[in-house]
Order: sequence, then C-alpha cells, then structure tokens
Amino acid sequence: MDVLKIPKMEKQEYDRIIHEGHVSRIAFRGENFPYIAPFMYVFDGKYLYFLSTKYGRKIGYFRSNPAVCVEIEQYSPDLSTFRFVSLQGRLEEVRDPVISRDVRARFVDMMKRRGLSSAAMSALGHSPEDPPEKILEEERNLVWKLVGVKDIVALKNA
Repeated sequence: MDVLKIPKMEKQEYDRIIHEGHVSRIAFRGENFPYIAPFMYVFDGKYLYFLSTKYGRKIGYFRSNPAVCVEIEQYSPDLSTFRFVSLQGRLEEVRDPVISRDVRARFVDMMKRRGLSSAAMSALGHSPEDPPEKILEEERNLVWKLVGVKDIVALKNA
C-alpha cells in the first residue's frame, strides 16, 4: 500500500492562511534542544512581523542565532480539515522607529479587529487592564521581522 502524501498548497493558498491567522509558533535553536514559543503576528503581504517581550529565553536564543522556523496552522476541532505553513528564515530586529511604530499600529488594529481578549496584552508585557493602544504609547516590546526565507512547506488535507 502506498503512503498517502498530504497535498501541497500554492502560494496564493498559504498567503491566505497567513493573512487569516494571528498566532504562530517560532522554533529557535536552543542550547541542546529546539525551543518553541507562540507569537502573535501581523503580515503586510510580504513580511511577517512579531512583537516580543524584552525578556525570556527567546531573547538569548535570538541573539545567539536568529535562524528560526515559523509555523502557522488552521484546523477544525476534529481535525477533519487542516492546513499548515512552515517558513524557515531569520528574525531581524526592526530598529527603524517609523517602521516599528507602523508595525505596532498594525498590532493594535489586528487585536481590535479580531476582538482579542484583554488577556492577550499580558503576552506582550502589558497588563490585561491596558487597552491595546498602550502598545503604541510604551515600547515594552521588540519588533521582529522574518527575512531571508529559504524554505516554505505548505500542506493541506482539504
């Protein structure tokens, strides 16, 4: 019996999944083992951007080796349908204040548009009592951009 291979997605399909989502997982090269952490993201049609707190293991791993794998998925609760995109590239810290502010504004817009719980603010180093606009007022985060994507695996079952 032949092994069933999961069909690949075309660029248009996986771009749609990226546009529709807002949570990813980033795998960093850890000391002895990979380290995976969830990150909210925004996508401008070309680049994925992430906000990171300024503390935690991920900072050390990012500084020592910015090569990462980012995974974004969509699936039904019973897994009757699933799709995922895996992108291998490098994270780059966005230091330009104009671009950084634009990305932060995109995060505020995304959080409001999607009606995210105020608890999501704690993932960004803010109090759940803070409104999303605090992301623009206080720079408690690093802004990262995925660049140099070398490989994309995008598969679906339906």
